[in-house]
Amino acid sequence: MKKMFATVALTGSVAAMSAPAMARDTISIVGSSTVYPFATVVAERFGTKTDFRTPKLESTGSGGGLKLFCQGIGTQHPDITNASRRMKVSEFELCQKNGVTDITEYRIGSDGIVIASSKEAENMDLTLEQLFLALGAKVPVNGEWVANPNKNWSDVDASLPNKPIRVMGPPPTSGTRDSFNELALAAGCDALPEAKALSEEQHKAICESVREDGAFIEAGENDNLIVQKLIGDTDMYGVFGFSFLEENADRLQAATLDGMVPTAEAIASDQYPVARSLFFYVKKAHVGVIPGIQEFVSEFTSNAAMGRNGYLKKVGLIVPPRDQLMTLMEKAENLPDLNKDELM
Repeated sequence: MKKMFATVALTGSVAAMSAPAMARDTISIVGSSTVYPFATVVAERFGTKTDFRTPKLESTGSGGGLKLFCQGIGTQHPDITNASRRMKVSEFELCQKNGVTDITEYRIGSDGIVIASSKEAENMDLTLEQLFLALGAKVPVNGEWVANPNKNWSDVDASLPNKPIRVMGPPPTSGTRDSFNELALAAGCDALPEAKALSEEQHKAICESVREDGAFIEAGENDNLIVQKLIGDTDMYGVFGFSFLEENADRLQAATLDGMVPTAEAIASDQYPVARSLFFYVKKAHVGVIPGIQEFVSEFTSNAAMGRNGYLKKVGLIVPPRDQLMTLMEKAENLPDLNKDELM
């Protein structure tokens, strides 16, 4: 009994943990649907090769996962959250406010966001400007920003298909949605001369907002649902991570964006215009309370998982170069604290 209380005291979280919560012996992981399949593979391997229980994973989206993660210390809260974008300063501050003061960040690799369709559909060669004019909530008409009037792709550009704009993608809680707004829509908006006159606040409101009139359809956090919809509807296009395209390469194709076809090499080198980094975050106060957290992190960042011939590479993760992997391994051992200045 003394040993148990000593362990809990080390985390500084006795007050936050109820008796039922203290009984938890399984790592709880939430967050990004994009990182979810990679984390699931690691969790299954970890549960098989060690004496620890297989971690429990929940796909909540990056924003939803970080919100849950930052709610507090105690085993009623998640231990790890996955994210397909970096933690925001506001999320870091929420964590600090709720006592989640010691966090370690791991950048685990890269992914790209694709505009995909069935191989039976008409594939598209799009610029980011055209993509914004198709999906932005407001677009410029005669110098004024108005609700998007474009109904068909051909309304955006005569070279595009004469069929309704119908794109299925993730909800606002998803890191993929955040990245899509920032890397694709905002970049396309910035290509328009009218964007130069926008204030910073106006730019955020206009250039990173997706239309809500039915042309863009939110599919929840299940990217596999989008894949199934695309296969059954050749007039539908979908927004999701490159790894899902690779998994379904026999059935799906990706649009060219700004003249670039999404490939692992183009994404890893940041040549593909909608490439982004993937992360997970560890709540250090739970290490030593919930069995196996540090060991799970070590497995995730191991050469066996993320090396040049690692099993995560084989399932679609664009793994970091060797020097970055060595840094991740050091982080797994030392658990350095993430500082607010690093996010600014």
